[in-house]
Amino acid sequence: MTRSGTRDHRDHRDHLDDTSRAIIRELQEDGRRPYASIGKAVGLSEAAVRQRVQKLVDSGVMQIVAVTDPTQVGFARQAMIAISVSGDVEQVADELSTIGDVDYVVVTAGSFDLLAEVVVEDDEHLLGLVNGRIRSIPGVTRTETFLYLKLVKQTYDWGAHSSAPRAMESQ
Repeated sequence: MTRSGTRDHRDHRDHLDDTSRAIIRELQEDGRRPYASIGKAVGLSEAAVRQRVQKLVDSGVMQIVAVTDPTQVGFARQAMIAISVSGDVEQVADELSTIGDVDYVVVTAGSFDLLAEVVVEDDEHLLGLVNGRIRSIPGVTRTETFLYLKLVKQTYDWGAHSSAPRAMESQ
């Protein structure tokens, strides 16, 4: 586990065999696909697929979740907040991770130290979050908020393909 409570997955990529990648790919296409159907597609029994899926979940390689459209469930505003920090960046990242409205936190290199993605009900909620919660974290020196106007593409298909770049797969 890292300081922020997430698992460090760097070494899992090398340990996934083609069958595990195929199972992940099947679940990414349809997370409700029956194990028997996945088994037929990848050449395993239903029980073997169930066991592999459980191992993948237990090891933190994947999660099986329902992905919602925030606008359809009452959240009208999405934003990425870029944050500059003085002092311990990971400590600020850990504090950001405790805020319920923050869905994604990443330590970055470049003009900003952290990026935090938020999904909130409206602009008033966003203002309260940025001004009242994020800017009040010790070490936060600057924020810049990028409002999402339109989500054009969002995928979750990483990890199911071989380590070769995707552009090379079609060749």
